[in-house]
Amino acid sequence: MPGLHFTDIHLEVDATKIGGPDDNHYGVVCRYQDQGNFYFYEIGSDGYYATGKFKDGQMSLIGMTQMQSSDLILQGENTNYLRADCIGDMLTFYVNDKLIATLKDSDFKDGDVGLIAGTLESPGADILFDNFIVRSP
Repeated sequence: MPGLHFTDIHLEVDATKIGGPDDNHYGVVCRYQDQGNFYFYEIGSDGYYATGKFKDGQMSLIGMTQMQSSDLILQGENTNYLRADCIGDMLTFYVNDKLIATLKDSDFKDGDVGLIAGTLESPGADILFDNFIVRSP
């Protein structure tokens, strides 16, 4: 997190898995309050994605009960272009210039932005983020 404060934002980044398992997750964060309160949008190198939030330290998915598969996600060691629009109570997410999810949630109205990455089972995901841009919509 860069330590900045935003309300409505358009965020984009190119993300590439350069090592480790395909059983991973990586993406973007908006309206970050602290480690236990923020929205996230992430994909995995196995072709799955999730949208959700941490609220009071508890993670929950928004608009789904588990990660969803999408043919829009380039699997393996390919670069995916991720975009998140966090405007008002609408959260809109894109992968490779295609809409993947639109959600409505009003728990967080502002906050910082950032990147997120991790693994589900096997450790060692190595994700390269490039061209990280945040701007007003």
